[in-house]
Amino acid sequence: LAACSTTAPAWKPTLSIPTVPLSDGTLHPLVGYGTYKVGFVPASASSAVAGDVASPPADGPSARECVLMALETGYRFLDCAQFYGNEEEVGAAIRDSGIPREELYLASKVWTDNIFQGRTAVRTQVEKTLADLGTNYIDLYCVHWPVPGKHVDAYLELEACQREGLIRSLGVSNYALEDYTELMEHATIKPVINQIEVNPFLYRKNTLTFFESQGVKIQSYRALRDGKAFDHPVVVQVATAAGKTPAQVLGRWCVQKGFIYIPKSVKRERMEENAAVFDWTLDATQMAKLDSLTSEAHLATFKELYRKCVVRDTPLATAENPGTKENITVD
Repeated sequence: LAACSTTAPAWKPTLSIPTVPLSDGTLHPLVGYGTYKVGFVPASASSAVAGDVASPPADGPSARECVLMALETGYRFLDCAQFYGNEEEVGAAIRDSGIPREELYLASKVWTDNIFQGRTAVRTQVEKTLADLGTNYIDLYCVHWPVPGKHVDAYLELEACQREGLIRSLGVSNYALEDYTELMEHATIKPVINQIEVNPFLYRKNTLTFFESQGVKIQSYRALRDGKAFDHPVVVQVATAAGKTPAQVLGRWCVQKGFIYIPKSVKRERMEENAAVFDWTLDATQMAKLDSLTSEAHLATFKELYRKCVVRDTPLATAENPGTKENITVD
């Protein structure tokens, strides 16, 4: 196992990112670097389904180059996953950076295929992630989707890995209120994180309030909606009034709500721009305008995506009765 560096790099980062405490007493950076589709597009990702072949992008920098750039910029939380298909390159970038392991916050998630296969497959994946990232422990490990009939056992195996020191904190991802309730009927350790899509166009207030009441911190993915909302009139209006970019407005909304923010870019200047969300605020009127952008159509799209993704890449996807929860709390 190639270990992370124990010596400080010669360069100095340009960002300073605060941390927030989790319910287990650990500290979590408030902004992280997302590695999804960085240097690699998974086969069943929405943009690759037609071809159904996992592949590197046609052009652009590699995952190793992008992650090193993010680390040089000042990001210390790297959001990884089995599904992203690039953890080995992330590990290479960590080694290239020379950043001491204790300064990093490394997170990963086990994908639906291994969740479906059961506890042995989950453990094998945890061990593979550790080897690929070049570390002997991971700060946060999550169940990526609540696969029907399988996700509880996957989480229980992560509890065992935590007891052995392989994982510091446990989390879940894409869990509805009902999934969490089911999990807590069996789990002995509460998850400290639920990573879900959160942005002004998918602001599920009841769900967010519930997890907050349980002491579960929210990590927000697609906080920037993949850039597709940068030209929305309300976002543009708020950005113009604040003297900021649309990306910064969406990022500031996220952290001002108290959510952990995980932007992604392959360009250094955008990495810096995305994380520049701490020395200014949005006023109450601006926040209210952004809060109002979630529509019934957005919620319906979310529900359909949930139904598809909890069984994606498993035999349940073609089963007559996959056991998917039909009446989850959507808002």
